[in-house]
Amino acid sequence: MGLTACATEVMPPPAPTPTYTSSWEEPAATVIAPLNGRVTEAETLAHPSIAAKVDNHWDARPQAGLEATDIVFEELVEGGLTRYVAVWHSTIPAEIGPVRSIRPMDPDIASPLGGIIAYSGGQPRFIAMMRATPVYNAIHGQADTEATFFRAPGREGPHDVLVKAPEVVAQHADLAPPPQQFGYSVDVASATATKEGVPTARMDFRFGGSATPAWVWDAASGTWLRFMTGGAPDLAGTGAQLSAVNVVTLRVSVTVSQSIPKTELIGVGEAWVSTGGNTVHATWSKATPTSPIRLVDDNGATVRLAPGNTWVELVPLSGDAVFS
Repeated sequence: MGLTACATEVMPPPAPTPTYTSSWEEPAATVIAPLNGRVTEAETLAHPSIAAKVDNHWDARPQAGLEATDIVFEELVEGGLTRYVAVWHSTIPAEIGPVRSIRPMDPDIASPLGGIIAYSGGQPRFIAMMRATPVYNAIHGQADTEATFFRAPGREGPHDVLVKAPEVVAQHADLAPPPQQFGYSVDVASATATKEGVPTARMDFRFGGSATPAWVWDAASGTWLRFMTGGAPDLAGTGAQLSAVNVVTLRVSVTVSQSIPKTELIGVGEAWVSTGGNTVHATWSKATPTSPIRLVDDNGATVRLAPGNTWVELVPLSGDAVFS
């Protein structure tokens, strides 16, 4: 009997069933931060800004939180000194200050921002003006600031009142975020002053006999570095030198009532905007107390700042602003 070979069918192994592991997440919504022009996650900006009347007396230095500001306004006060209206929104430092008393120009500065303003008090007429604005007044010595304002050990009064800023902001989370204050470009290279301005190495200002600050361009950091009267670096409480991406200089009229200077901000005047190591001539205007400051170049086009922090120098017409 013959043998017959049997063929064995070899089946291919089953194809593996692919498995997928995905780490994709819905990207966070982003917006332009209204006070510094940077692209930022929207949820981090869903709170009001906090402004503060910050002391600039030599006994008040170094101040707390100035290195983290979005905008700082420097203004003339009595005695030829200056003080700041400093504004925080993108970053809220743990402490800000020392805070001092309100002055008659501060309502016009703070009103466009809404939110909160922190200060230590002031003449009743000026407090009444500030309370009449759409800004929440957080005042040292009041019941609502008992847990958030404190006198810092190691500082001499009246230059010692600091503010727990995150706690104050959290108390007023129902207040709206601030509206945008300036026009912004997408980057430093496309800012108006960078594209159209004159190269500038240094800016020197004279507010009064005791206030002659300066800014010097630092190409390595891409910022303007601040120097105090006398030429020493102006340092924050962290030890870092204060710096700005944009310096906006406004020439302003100053009136005096009962020995108190008032910067007049409702009107029109000459301005310079300095960004990216260059400076462009401009005109500023402010129509009402709640209007932001508008900046246009000599052709009437909106001046656009670079994304980043801004210092606004409110230099009196009786003072000096020198760009070299």
